[in-house]
Amino acid sequence: MNSTKRNFTPILLAWFEEHERDLPWRRTYEPYHIWISEIMLQQTQMDRVVGFFSRFVERFPDIGCLAEAGEDELLKMWEGLGYYSRARNLHKSAKILATQGAALPESYQQLLQLPGIGPYTASAIMAIAFNRPHTVLDANVERLFARLLDLSKPVKEKETIALIRHQVEDLLPADQPRAFNQALMEFGALVCKPGIPNCGVCPFHVGCQALQAGTVGARPVLPKRKETILITMACGVVRRNGKFLIQKRQADDVWANLWEFPGGRLKEGEIPEQAVVREYLEETELCVEPMEKIATVQHAYMNYRVTLHGFFCDLLPDQGEPILHAAQEARWVEEGELADYAFPSGHRKLISCLQGVEQSQE
Repeated sequence: MNSTKRNFTPILLAWFEEHERDLPWRRTYEPYHIWISEIMLQQTQMDRVVGFFSRFVERFPDIGCLAEAGEDELLKMWEGLGYYSRARNLHKSAKILATQGAALPESYQQLLQLPGIGPYTASAIMAIAFNRPHTVLDANVERLFARLLDLSKPVKEKETIALIRHQVEDLLPADQPRAFNQALMEFGALVCKPGIPNCGVCPFHVGCQALQAGTVGARPVLPKRKETILITMACGVVRRNGKFLIQKRQADDVWANLWEFPGGRLKEGEIPEQAVVREYLEETELCVEPMEKIATVQHAYMNYRVTLHGFFCDLLPDQGEPILHAAQEARWVEEGELADYAFPSGHRKLISCLQGVEQSQE
């Protein structure tokens, strides 16, 4: 690294000028667009974000429109990105900004006061939206410097992060922080990639200490993965007079304010059908009988892996309206209206299977 440090920044910027990806938020560097893109890119891959971003800003073109949006519609627009707290924090921040002139503050400290904006996102907005000299250290940048410097300590340790930050700050051109930070992240995404990087086309390979030591594949040193937790759940789809029963989760629950079919986790010794009957009674005071199985679907969030069993269920005779104990609201909706509500990933997959079963029976 030392031998190439003098030329690192101009070489990197020249590389970026040639290889920069055409991303919608880069076309104008509108601060609102940068903010939305940075929040979406948390926990989500770039190729998935592009389509969501374009649809989102078309529906909510500015902070004022976002502030005025209903939460149900906002969550529906976010459906498929996961980690819905990001959308709720965007909404909270937009409402705050709408009372202050509906513009993102050009201050790192003021950005930190907004819900959902931490040090990384504030730095990214300052550098990319406002072209201010802040360093942006994402996983791509950490991986790049862990290899350039052959760092043998875990990349997320405070000392390692401090060392990488010092290196980036030393290289940062005060007049081009926007291009420089994006170039670092782009280079890590396209050249110094996870797994097997493209060392053969890397302009910094001569000074790469990990390449010289033969440790590229071992860098960066990542923290130990959390143990995968397996969860088995079951839910029931009840239809009455051509309409399906759905309920809205509590505001302080997992998947807060999303809609679902009543159900829950299996208890020890239970089979899915038994869990559906018990959960319906506990959550809605309705007595149901599981009938045809719709599907078994799987989805994941954080370190959880969820298997969800879904059943068509019949209401037993003389059942009234649901009395809710685990949700804030219930509705009877037609099949075509299900697309208007935001569901967790597993239930969304179940709806696709449900509609397939319905069509096959027509």
